[in-house]
Order: sequence, then C-alpha cells, then structure tokens
Amino acid sequence: MKAFSISTFVIILIVVVAGINFVTQKPVQVQQPIEQQPQPSGTIEAISVESTGSQYKTVSSKPTGWFTTGQDADIMLSGIDFNNTGGPLLFNHPGVVASDGTHLLLADTYNNRVLIWNKLPGGNTPPDLVLGQKDFISNNPGTGLYQFNWPMRVSVAGGKVVVADTYNDRILIWNSFPTQNSQSADLSIDLRELGRKYGLGNLAWPWGIWTDGTKLAVAATHGSRVLLWNTFPTKGDEKPSVALTANEKFGTPRAITSNGKYMIVSDHNAKVPSGPFGNIGGAATFVWKNWPTSDDQPYDFVIDGSRAGTFLSGNKLILMSTTHFPPSIWNAPPTDADNAPDLVIGNGAGVGAAGYYFIGGDGGGPAFAGGRLYIAIGNGNKVVVYNTIPTDSLQIPDFAIGAPDVYTNTLKTNFFMGNPKVATEGKSLFAVSSFDEKMYVWKSLPDESGAHPNFVYDLFGRSGNINFQASAIAVGQNALILGGGAAGNKPTVYIWKKLPLKGELPDVQFQEKIGSVELEGPNVGIAIDDKYFYLSDGPAGKIYVWEGIPETLSEPKFTLDAAFPGSLHSDGKHLVSIVNVNQPPYNHTVGIWEVSKLSLSSKPNILPIDPQDIARRFNGIGGAIVKDGHLLIADTGFGRVLVWTNINDALSGKKVDIVLGADNLYETVQEIGREKLFWPASMAFDGSYLWVGEFKFSGRLLRFSVH
Repeated sequence: MKAFSISTFVIILIVVVAGINFVTQKPVQVQQPIEQQPQPSGTIEAISVESTGSQYKTVSSKPTGWFTTGQDADIMLSGIDFNNTGGPLLFNHPGVVASDGTHLLLADTYNNRVLIWNKLPGGNTPPDLVLGQKDFISNNPGTGLYQFNWPMRVSVAGGKVVVADTYNDRILIWNSFPTQNSQSADLSIDLRELGRKYGLGNLAWPWGIWTDGTKLAVAATHGSRVLLWNTFPTKGDEKPSVALTANEKFGTPRAITSNGKYMIVSDHNAKVPSGPFGNIGGAATFVWKNWPTSDDQPYDFVIDGSRAGTFLSGNKLILMSTTHFPPSIWNAPPTDADNAPDLVIGNGAGVGAAGYYFIGGDGGGPAFAGGRLYIAIGNGNKVVVYNTIPTDSLQIPDFAIGAPDVYTNTLKTNFFMGNPKVATEGKSLFAVSSFDEKMYVWKSLPDESGAHPNFVYDLFGRSGNINFQASAIAVGQNALILGGGAAGNKPTVYIWKKLPLKGELPDVQFQEKIGSVELEGPNVGIAIDDKYFYLSDGPAGKIYVWEGIPETLSEPKFTLDAAFPGSLHSDGKHLVSIVNVNQPPYNHTVGIWEVSKLSLSSKPNILPIDPQDIARRFNGIGGAIVKDGHLLIADTGFGRVLVWTNINDALSGKKVDIVLGADNLYETVQEIGREKLFWPASMAFDGSYLWVGEFKFSGRLLRFSVH
C-alpha cells in the first residue's frame, strides 16, 4: 500500500492525448472587464475565447439512486476514452526516450506502455512494437510481467531493456531485446521487498534508471535512495552493491545520467540550498565525478535545478530540466558547480521568445543515436528531433514524433487538461485546466467520453507561460466564479454574473483585494450558495463570507478563523473546507459549519481522523463537497473518493459508507483505469452525476453516475 503523503510532490502536470483538429472562430478579446481593480502595467493580458464548433451526445434524462463501492466511471473527458490511447502516435505524457544506437524506445507514461521503433525514425513514423499492452490502442494498467502501471523511464544497452514501472514499485528487465507486443519481462525487482530484506527503508516509486548493460542504477523517489549494482542483477532480490542517500540530502531523486564513470542524479525536492533564493527543498542535481563504490559516498558538487540527460559524442553532455532550465550542452562534463554550459538550446521564457520553447514537466529527457538528438517533452506531448547536435541556441528541431510539427501540442488540440477543476449546476459543465490556464465550457452536460467543449477560454492570453493557475471554480446564483494565482502573481478572482454559455467574458475581476480584504494567496478556495459567497485565504487562516456576490467595495459579513483553509464548498446548509489539524504525517481533515448558524464567532466541527487506521485517515485531501446532507471527500494520496450518505455519521466518527476508485477502504493503489482513480482532487455533484478531476499525474475528468 502507498501510505506516503503527496505533499512531497509539488509539480503541476498536464495530461495528454490525441489528434483531432481544433476548430475555431475568431477569438473574442476582453479589453477591460466591466469592474476591474487597478492593475500594475503589463500584469494582466486580455482573456480570449474560442468556439470549437463541437457537437456531442448530451444528457436527456438523469439517473436516480446512489453509488456503490468500486463502481465503474461511465464517461471520461480530458482523454479519448477508457482503455483507448487514440493510436500509436498519440502519446500521453511521455516520460523519457532511450536508444541503444539501433532502436528507439519511449516510455509513454500515462498510457501505461513503452513504444519501440526497431530502426531509428527519421520522421513522424509509428512504432513497431509496444510493451505493456497487447496493441497500440489499449492502455489499461496491470501488475503482470507484461504490464505496467505508470512507467516513467526506460533504459536500453547491451541487448537489455530496463523499465521503471513506477506505480508498481518495481523494475522490469528484459535480458534480450523484445520482439513481440506485450512480451513479458524476464525479471522483476520489487523495491519494497528489496528495502525490507536489506534494511534500506521503505523504498517505492522507482523513477530514474540507467544501465550500460553491465551496471544498473535505480532511483527510489520514495525512500530517498539511489541503488547501484556493479554487475547486472540476475535475481529479483539481489542486493545492490551500493546504496546512496547523498548524506541524507536526497529528497525525491528522479533521474540518473551516467557514462559508466560520471554519475548525475536529479532531485526535485533536494535537501540542499538551491534555486534563485537558495531555499532548502528545491530542485537540484547531485554529481559524482566517479562512479560511487561505497555506501553513501559523498557527492562532489550540486548543480542548481533538477536536470537529466545523456552523454553525446566526444564526451559531450546534455542535461535538460523538469523545472525552468532549457536543454544545456557541456563540451566536457562539468567539474564543479560553477562550470556553466557551453550552449543553452532554446529558452525558458515561453511561447513568443527567441528560440524553441521546451515545456517543462515531470517527464521528458534526451537520447542520442545515429547522429540525431531525440528529446522527449512530457508536457509538449511529443519527441522533437535534431538531425545533428545543435550548435546554435536558436536552432529549431528538424521534426517531431507524435505531432504533425515541432510546435503542435496534442494536449491542447485534444482538450486535455492538467489538474482539472470542475463545477456544474446540473445542466452545463465547467472545468478549468489549472496548468495551462484554460477554462472549458460544455453548454449541455456531455453524455459520451471524449466530448470536446463548446468554448475554450485562454485566461491570460499567454499560452506558453504559467501565469495563472486556477485553484478554485464554483457555480451558484446563476454565476460562475473562478479564483487562483501563481507564484509571483497576485490572487485573482473572476466573476461571471451569468453562466457563460455563449462565450461571454467575465463581468468582474478582483486582484489581491476585495473591499478592505487583502488576500495573501496566491491560491484561494471559493464557494457560493443561494445566500453567501465564500473565499478562503490559506496563509491568512481566514474564510471570508460575503452576502451575495461582492462588488469592488463590498465588505464581508463574517470572517471565519480556520487552520490554513483550502478548497471550499457549500450546498446552502453546510459549508465544508479542508483544514490543517497538525497530526503529521496525515495532517489534513475537513471542517464543517452549519450555514444557518454562521456568525463572527463560528467554529467548525472537525471531521475526526485516526492516524493508525487507513480507513479513517486521509493522505492529502484534494477536495470536499456536500450535497443534501451527503459528504464526499477526495482522498488524493490514497486514490479514492469517500462517501458518507449522512454527514452526521462522518462527524460522529463512523466509517465511510462507500468508496469510489477502490474495491474497499484498504486498497490504495492508484491506477488510470475505469474503476480506479489516480490522484482524485476536484469534485462536483448535482445529485445524479459526480464529476471527479484527477490531479497532477493523470488529468482525467471522470463521471460516476448514481444507479
């Protein structure tokens, strides 16, 4: 069971999929919202709206009844369909590309597969083989030796293929190069068993791997260790030659780069000073100038940022970042932290800046073969290729694999969302993709998988940059409210006073301040019911309550104290919020207020948790909603939605009545499947349909129906 907190992992990801053209009309530009707070010059760009011309099957009648434990979801948005990739060249967040000089392999992470080209592709040609699936369409996860559950990385050398089967907590090894679809691995190394047997701690989440066919290196992201075998293992429980913790400085080691001598480990949450402000817990890369030969051999130096790559010809080294650094080439491996790269390719400034923009993300990485440089871009959902090693920082890739050109992002053309947050009033559907600053509007409730929205809002008009990450969306009083912000940006609230079913622009925009309330943010929680508008400000420890939709100078009717409040929801009878209760490592629960009894001194009823019982604790709550006396909680880190038919039962400490995304309360394995959930977070429920948006490492928007 995965019983670790998701708080360690703080990257926002986007999900992907496949290839239908984006039909547009001329964008409608907002010159100035009707009511807008004064803005610093250049901070806000115009919102644009595009009509897609989409047609889809809509709901004609709604079901009645209730949920049952373990039931299937019935439709999926932000994807093609259940167990359907859309084809061999429709990737879904590729993790890394690898080559042995003859073949090319791609870990297509969210599609639970590894794609293989038997000859190095010189264009957008489909792969020849697939591992993990029986064909190029299916993408269900599994635990067999022929299956994967979220494979992040692949390495190949000396005829051997090694895959980090990340969410199965294992390494799968093919001792000879595969020749058939869905071919079973010859060997499995279970990291959890290995950790227990050799006293290496609670190892899980193998993310980074590297092999030259003789040596093997594995990064255990959970467990904060890198394991080295100096001779290639022949048994699943073979003890590693060396175990590294970087002197306890590893946080979540992710990727390994080596030439058999030099070793580089990227870490997204390293326990060393890193980043522009020298903060502890940021992205950093550890370097050993010689292959470590003893446990906890000290690293030689640290490079800022989380960087992974490969060695090129002539001992050149290319490293690219999952954070904000574009690919960088050193003519020789750096010997200290001050060795700047000899060439930086592209830029980290986003679309519109000079050079090619490599979109950051958790996945991605380069391979060099046949004189070509292949670079997988996770959030760009493709592999871009240089026919020769770049020599100019502005050099554009020559072609792409998985997209019609190097600029097309099939995540966007197929309306895939990253961190979808959802709202509905029961007739239409609204979702915001917080990673890429888009809001999607379905004028009528869709009743089929893969339905494209009718309207797409580009919230800041900067498609390549992350300037506004929506943290909350709410519907009520025939209004739509959207709130959020991003690091370095002010908390922002958009208000549509009528539901925008024809592509209308927001009526009101608040930034940083409503009345005399100054928001600390940047993220806010939002809820609205027939009487009140609620806004939570976590850093301030406050929930502000206005009577009706606020105007520029409106003052809140109540201010409620809460311990770092998060997402909010109200059905007019109860207000619920995520709150902090300081019971580590499971330190979040839900606070509940009765709306009719709200006052300046109102205190929440706190939902009890039992840190010792997995059935009565939470592993990072993504959202909580209440409807007609029912309470639903998205238990993100345990991959489940918990349902109490009666909210009073929850408050009295009774166990949950129903669990969605699992067969029982003790099953916590995340999967991208029909009856499974992968980091569920945002929810919306109209009494018939429960919409669940998955956070970070999936991005699906699922519908569960009562029956």
